[in-house]
Amino acid sequence: MNTVLDRITLFIDGAKTISVKGYIKPIEHTLSNFHVEWEALANLRVAEPEKNHPLSVFHAFIPIESVSVGECWEIEKTGVIKLFQQLHPNPNLDMHLDSGDSQGLWACLRACNQRYADIQFRIHVEYKLTDGWFTPSKFIGNLIIDRLEEEIAFFKMSVPEGTVNFDVNWKQDKDAPYSITDAGLIQRMELHAGTQEDIQDIQYVIHITEDEATRILNRQFYKSEQINWVGPEQSVELAEKQSKLIHVISVDGPLADEAC
Repeated sequence: MNTVLDRITLFIDGAKTISVKGYIKPIEHTLSNFHVEWEALANLRVAEPEKNHPLSVFHAFIPIESVSVGECWEIEKTGVIKLFQQLHPNPNLDMHLDSGDSQGLWACLRACNQRYADIQFRIHVEYKLTDGWFTPSKFIGNLIIDRLEEEIAFFKMSVPEGTVNFDVNWKQDKDAPYSITDAGLIQRMELHAGTQEDIQDIQYVIHITEDEATRILNRQFYKSEQINWVGPEQSVELAEKQSKLIHVISVDGPLADEAC
């Protein structure tokens, strides 16, 4: 292992700019048909399909101190909000009380070499719509920095695929003291700059896998991710070996995101 890279300090030249493309694909499915009945959800579209951002916006993702691979830090809210506004003008990073119960913006240094650094991240945000809220399961992504040029080689931030990857709170009756809820699938909600071809040949000297970085980030949000989970069959084997009972809990939604 090259000890020169054990800890690195990252910089981005804030005077430069980058073109970021945004996508929101029309919602095709919700469990209770809100994507048809609720006009604000039916018309959810990207605010700015393409925008030039100063690289200073991405300073929000850069740790203040030097970091090593596998280390986490919090992302700064003020800068990153400008990126979320490209998707929709009313993002909320603090999560209102009727919506998701997980808050936070965390990044992890996944890999580095003498030229490039790959930052993997996870962010929870919601959007204020007319008469309600839209809450994606999470945003995940990567920011790859060219350390020599002090610029961005690649950026992607998206709501991951899943059977259900968002929920909503709709105040259908404006006089009612409560909202009604639904959940559904959005096929694409994403910001990106650069292409996979730009980064596919990068060889990192020090790295962890994307799955390892995902687990590290997940633990910043949910205590359930700190449990050493095993599959049902392995649970039975362990119970027999240790002469212990199995306590079964049935959960009808994910434990590790906000699409519940």
